[in-house]
Amino acid sequence: QAEEGNFQDADFLNAVVKVYCTHTAPDYSLPWQKQRQYTSTGSAFMIGDGKLLTNAHCVEHNTQVKVKRRGDDTKYLAKVLARGIECDIALLSVESKEFWVGAEPLRFGQLPNLQDSVTVVGYPLGGETISVSKGVVSRIEVTSYAHGSSELLGIQIDAAINPGNSGGPAFNDQGECIGVAFQVYRSDDAENIGYVIPTSVVSHFLEDYARNGRYTGFPCLGVLLQKLENPALRACLNVPSNEGVLVRKVEPTSHASEVLNEGDVIVSFGDVRVGCEGTVPFRSTERIAFRYLISQKYTGDVAEVGIIRRGQFMKVHVVLNPQVHLVPYHIEGEPSYLIVAGLVFTPLSDPLIEEECEDNIGLKLLAKARYSMPRFKGEQIVILSQVLANEENIGYEEMSNEQA
Repeated sequence: QAEEGNFQDADFLNAVVKVYCTHTAPDYSLPWQKQRQYTSTGSAFMIGDGKLLTNAHCVEHNTQVKVKRRGDDTKYLAKVLARGIECDIALLSVESKEFWVGAEPLRFGQLPNLQDSVTVVGYPLGGETISVSKGVVSRIEVTSYAHGSSELLGIQIDAAINPGNSGGPAFNDQGECIGVAFQVYRSDDAENIGYVIPTSVVSHFLEDYARNGRYTGFPCLGVLLQKLENPALRACLNVPSNEGVLVRKVEPTSHASEVLNEGDVIVSFGDVRVGCEGTVPFRSTERIAFRYLISQKYTGDVAEVGIIRRGQFMKVHVVLNPQVHLVPYHIEGEPSYLIVAGLVFTPLSDPLIEEECEDNIGLKLLAKARYSMPRFKGEQIVILSQVLANEENIGYEEMSNEQA
């Protein structure tokens, strides 16, 4: 084992592997075919029981995944067992016994403190050998996860994270894995801002998979909330203290629609009081976004929520389930479609908007539906994607990307 903070000869570096993935993404504009294949590289690491962890975006739309150990020239086939879109984590397995000879899985550590040293290990672009970069923890808060369009706990660091580092571990000075590198913040006004998925999110993903045999997702409360910083608004709602968040909208398909109403004020979640800024206590001296507490729960858990309704305090119990979007951010597998008399119908999705929106004003307007809640289970926005010209649809050939 290497000295504390010195990883040059550390044995656990051998648990970090390089990922080679061939991707074949669907063509959302022509949903019966696929786009041209492309390849990418990333990083992963061993966690024991014949499994590896990497980022979900590293193996998105995978056709073939291979991994290679440090100092080895053999690539081994890997299988994707689960992909967590919201948390950007994927679980891989490698069946070859030869791959695991002498392998030592990494040990997970606790959430670090601010200014703790952190070392990111992986295989970024620019070379074939393992890369080690060092920095410090600069911030810990609920962070936007770009791949999943979600918000979960994240660790901000100032160590360099480059393409190819994704999926690699971040270590503390004791050689414990404190998270998974997954994204960077790019701006002309900022540099060296990288993000790490903390072990609490990783553990949630692994426990979810262990419980259900598949990934079910991070649950949500099923409501749209508003801060209650304005004293006049708190007085109008009969909220006596400087706490609580206002329920602006309730998702019709969620269990919350049965027990929560618009205009309710949520003042507690479990035994934790919710502040008027939508924050809750975190560790000893910090506060963090209220949604952090919800993300600690699992699909199907029942949460006790304290509310003020028309000036009266009461407690309700809400069954937590993953959020359902009217316009899905991701589509697992192939997009669905229907062709009738040459008219091509397909559900509106975020990938389709990204493909077609740039030069299509109508689809730009429909893109507003990204932020809408479904009114009933299974609701979709179906669009006429295009018209395949034939004698049955003469006069309609110019129609495209219009809501059905």
